[in-house]
Amino acid sequence: MQVRYVYHEDYQFCYSFRGRPGHKPSILMLHGFSAHKDMWLSVVKFLPKNLHLVCVDMPGHEGTTRSSLDDLSIDGQVKRIHQFVECLKLNKKPFHLIGTSMGGHVAGVYAAYYPSDICSLSLVCPAGLQYSTDNQFVQRLKELQNSAAVEKIPLIPSTPEEMSEMLQLCSYVRFKVPQQILQGLVDVRIPHNNFYRKLFLEIVSEKSRYSLHQNMDKIKVPTQIIWGKQDQVLDVSGADMLAKSIANCQVELLENCGHSVVMERPRKTAKLIVDFLASVHSTGNTKKLD
Repeated sequence: MQVRYVYHEDYQFCYSFRGRPGHKPSILMLHGFSAHKDMWLSVVKFLPKNLHLVCVDMPGHEGTTRSSLDDLSIDGQVKRIHQFVECLKLNKKPFHLIGTSMGGHVAGVYAAYYPSDICSLSLVCPAGLQYSTDNQFVQRLKELQNSAAVEKIPLIPSTPEEMSEMLQLCSYVRFKVPQQILQGLVDVRIPHNNFYRKLFLEIVSEKSRYSLHQNMDKIKVPTQIIWGKQDQVLDVSGADMLAKSIANCQVELLENCGHSVVMERPRKTAKLIVDFLASVHSTGNTKKLD
């Protein structure tokens, strides 16, 4: 993957890419909250070399502009990603859009707002759905919101202990991470925690929290949902809600897998994406036999 920068007015987007646009649809990948474009590398490794892949840093993350003036709502992020797409002329031909968690929330709403830009969609445990009952994680968030304890958000660790808790929350496989590594992981994040808090409060605010839910019936492209059955952050029952609202929709549920699908099951995720693209965009099976 090569890293590049592109500008919309004075706003900088950082992205990595591999390959070049060709016959097959280009693929744009949107990462989750507090991650960055490199989170996709584990999946990219298992994707065919002839695909044109683009991974972008989401607004305020890593190499993309962080500005106090930026609209970090889901709508605001969707508009930013559209600016990025226009800068790269990625929509000259409809492309395949993939997003996970917050990135899945943005990807789903993007598909609803800019239907002609994309040919198909993969949502990996996306945020933005309204559940009839709250899971433990959401109950905990609501208690924190009520007590205004903004420094206690489980997805924004500031100690090695909290880091360990977050890893347990996000992953099904319980792995023991040495204290020094946990400390290192936290040290990298601490300088960004104020931004993460601001972003988190924005995406769970009334304006954004259920944006995908409110727009899912407008998604008209063939859609793939991938979800870990043991997701403790966003409940797997969301897959069914999406499947009921999106006409052309395939659901893939992964056994013994938590919220960090891309990290936990990179090879499987890559295979599901490739197979889905083949099933949706296959030209071979449309040719008439002479």
